[in-house]
Amino acid sequence: MEILSHPLYLAPVPLYARLFAADGIVFDGGSPFTKQTFRNRAVIATENGTQALTIPIVHTGGKQAMRDIRISEHGNWRHLHWNAIVSAYRKSPFFDYYADDFAHFYEERDGFLMDFNLRLHAVVCDLLGLERNTGTTVERAKKNLEDLRSLAEPATLTQAKGFTPQPYYQVFTQRNGFQPCLSIADLLFNMGPEALITLRDCAR
Repeated sequence: MEILSHPLYLAPVPLYARLFAADGIVFDGGSPFTKQTFRNRAVIATENGTQALTIPIVHTGGKQAMRDIRISEHGNWRHLHWNAIVSAYRKSPFFDYYADDFAHFYEERDGFLMDFNLRLHAVVCDLLGLERNTGTTVERAKKNLEDLRSLAEPATLTQAKGFTPQPYYQVFTQRNGFQPCLSIADLLFNMGPEALITLRDCAR
């Protein structure tokens, strides 16, 4: 069974746990873009608790499909996001191994949010060794897919079916306690190759 998801920005761990147990993932780029969701927001763990990183978008008025949303370069967000990631994970066990794979995303300019998210997703899957079929709803019909688009909503993330949070090493656990359901970047930088084991355990 393949799963259906919105294209998310460094998507939360629950989505990748569900992908671990699936045959592939299909991204819905045709649904209307919704603010304050993981479509353009990722949550990381910092010394002072969790921090949301939000990609600004170009507002044109009216509803737009996700695939038509353009990234705004307002506010120097790329510099701010990368500095936040470095500050949060530079002491994590695997940051030095993976930093170069992500750094260039915050130096280049991408016109469309969906393209940016899908490129990041491909890198994440490659680093995880998570080889699954990937497509879009332009290429495949929505039928016969398990609909996990609700995982884009922060309010429903912790109640995701088929996902049981499993504690793993985090840099600031002693200070802030374990933080579940963060961006996949948190799991990757902290656990490296063992991230796949954590995803397997979360999907049980």
